[in-house]
Amino acid sequence: MMTQEIASNDHKTPHAGWALVVDDHPLFCDALELTLRSVAAFSHVHTADCMAQALERIEGATPPDLILLDLNLPDVSGLDGLIRLKRAASSASVIVVSSMTDNAIIGGAIEAGASGFVPKHSHRSVFREALDHIAAGGTFTPAGFVEGSGQERGAKTLSRLSSLTNQQARILELICEGKLNKQIAFDLSIAETTVKAHVTAIMRKLGVQSRTQAVLVAQDAKFSNVLPSSS
Repeated sequence: MMTQEIASNDHKTPHAGWALVVDDHPLFCDALELTLRSVAAFSHVHTADCMAQALERIEGATPPDLILLDLNLPDVSGLDGLIRLKRAASSASVIVVSSMTDNAIIGGAIEAGASGFVPKHSHRSVFREALDHIAAGGTFTPAGFVEGSGQERGAKTLSRLSSLTNQQARILELICEGKLNKQIAFDLSIAETTVKAHVTAIMRKLGVQSRTQAVLVAQDAKFSNVLPSSS
């Protein structure tokens, strides 16, 4: 955890590029945008209220320098939204901003490619601290986070899923929908032999021997396996 003092309340982390805020709650989205503008000098700050809109903002554009991401979005489940954003903008630093601050959630987000995690209730000085820490090459986690607190299996799952290419991830999604290679080839307008090659690569990366096992690994990224127990 970063403990350095902030030298000045007027300090802004310099950035030549742009930033993206992804949050489906209008009030929080506006607050995050204002916070980001107050602590960092980005050329532009854009917003999106769902994953589809976020990916549209990124497609065909220069990748953003920074993405602030809420995990609770209407069109993604679990940490797969973070994984999708990292595939679409691999050079961008992603800071997850969430009201869920369980160690499993924070550790999973970092393992899935986030550069930092800031609780939603944090003061803007914490966002400034996170940006400075990330700019210096570090990974920012909030106070109280305990690394490696029994989440090895989940971390391994997320790491394997994050290693898939965009095409492999799309094919895995279609496998999870129960589609056969021939149907996948039709949907993606590629040869069935190409699909077979991708499926082989997917199973190798996930460390499984069958399509059913691949589906189970994909399901491990859902919140049902990451959220703390309600008991």
